[in-house]
Amino acid sequence: MPVKTIGVLGLGVFGSSIAKELSEFNCDIIAVDIDLDNIERIEPYVTQAVQGNITDLNFLKRIGLENCDVVVVATGTSLEASVLAIMNCKKLGIHSIIAKAKNKSFMEVLYEIGATKVIRPEKEAGARVAKNFLRRHITDIVDLDEDYAVIEFKPPVRWIGKTFEVLDLRQRYEINIIGIRKTGQKRMDVSFSPDYHIEEGIILVGIAESKVFERYDYLNKLK
Repeated sequence: MPVKTIGVLGLGVFGSSIAKELSEFNCDIIAVDIDLDNIERIEPYVTQAVQGNITDLNFLKRIGLENCDVVVVATGTSLEASVLAIMNCKKLGIHSIIAKAKNKSFMEVLYEIGATKVIRPEKEAGARVAKNFLRRHITDIVDLDEDYAVIEFKPPVRWIGKTFEVLDLRQRYEINIIGIRKTGQKRMDVSFSPDYHIEEGIILVGIAESKVFERYDYLNKLK
């Protein structure tokens, strides 16, 4: 599999965390920041760490940013810098541009000028914490796209001993069960029939529209 080349523009907490995480997965990383201290901190983790101005198109050309498959514009606090960095990436022919925004207004502007995805880390982190407080049966969610996810959850007590046919989960809760796993085991059983009787101590794995199923769980409507 070809190695991906990823640019990270801005090496604050957000950008540095991304660069360090990517370094664990065999990626070539070009990291850029105006602050030499940030460059020196990230240098051991990346392929190329360069001090410079991300709003300078000629500088980005010199360091070979156009070779990147993806660029993360991680500045976030300066809208002008983010806008110019995204515009420079577009001029360099980079098709996948992920940008950080500190608020909704910034997010709208960055999408408008060509970012393919905009992240609001503080907002998303806050939402994750809130959801962890609210979870009743859900143990894990893996997003497939913006709407659908693979959801792992413990069956409510009232489901124990009943069959999938009787519960009719697809109709009642808009989830398609794709597997069953014993608690603590990694292997998932996908060979089960509609008349399987749900046992205590199992995890159900299904595909659903995540916001819809989360709402059922958080409002304690899985009965």
